[in-house]
Amino acid sequence: MKNILITGATGNIGFEVIRFLYKAIASNRITAAVRNIEQAKTVFNAYPNLGYAYFDFEDADSFDQALAGIDTLFLLRPPHLSDVDKYFKPLLAAIKKNKVNRIVFLSVQGAEKSKVIPHNKIERLIIEHGLDYIFLRPAYFMQNLTTTLIKDIQTKRAIILPSGQAKFNWIDVANIGEAAAILLDNFDDYKNQAFELTGLENESFATVTALINMAIENPIRFRNVNPFKFYWIKKREGMEKGMILVLLLLHFLPRFQKAPKISDFYERLTGKKPTTLKSFIETNKKLFE
Repeated sequence: MKNILITGATGNIGFEVIRFLYKAIASNRITAAVRNIEQAKTVFNAYPNLGYAYFDFEDADSFDQALAGIDTLFLLRPPHLSDVDKYFKPLLAAIKKNKVNRIVFLSVQGAEKSKVIPHNKIERLIIEHGLDYIFLRPAYFMQNLTTTLIKDIQTKRAIILPSGQAKFNWIDVANIGEAAAILLDNFDDYKNQAFELTGLENESFATVTALINMAIENPIRFRNVNPFKFYWIKKREGMEKGMILVLLLLHFLPRFQKAPKISDFYERLTGKKPTTLKSFIETNKKLFE
């Protein structure tokens, strides 16, 4: 039996990790690391045996109590936290001190190639601390369409990004959660390796916009804007500077990179094909209307 702590538990990916762990591997002790335990109990009301621990990436005093007795950790980086030295150095020191000896870190596809992005630095810190790890490097989340980008879709009938015709590989968060759950439960079979997790399709936002329009009656458009204009659009909307910079890195840098490589890791791990864009859009088309 493993004692597994899930950070970002109430977010899209954390929720899916817990769902798959809870469903498939009942012998493990699973704890949700959350800022608001009572609110989390409402989110996970269908999971009566789930444990809870107060944890906040921005409160170092919460680390030791949450990590006590934990041997396996699912670690992610909240999108708005880009200062790795400030938030992750003390966290990794606490992980080391509390002898948490297995970490599955949710990184990003291509993290090893770019020292600019926070995930690269976190990966290197994990290795420098001498911790056993699995780096799961997923492609671009389909759910960005229904979370980060949904406000513009619904209110401006547009996807507004500095991505040009860059192609992104698209992966469903449910596929990521399932893969992470398997890796957490079978850690020793995969430890100290990195795995890219992709969908089957490399598509630009212009193409994805066209796919969405095929499924809905009230069409949207793709607006390609330069990085400076994007920054000021989001700044005027009140978005935090760190989050804007993350979005710029995520959507602008791919314009200068080759199309992502498609990996068969998900299929090898689960025996199934990953979710298609068409299926995801059909499932969520009411949101896009």
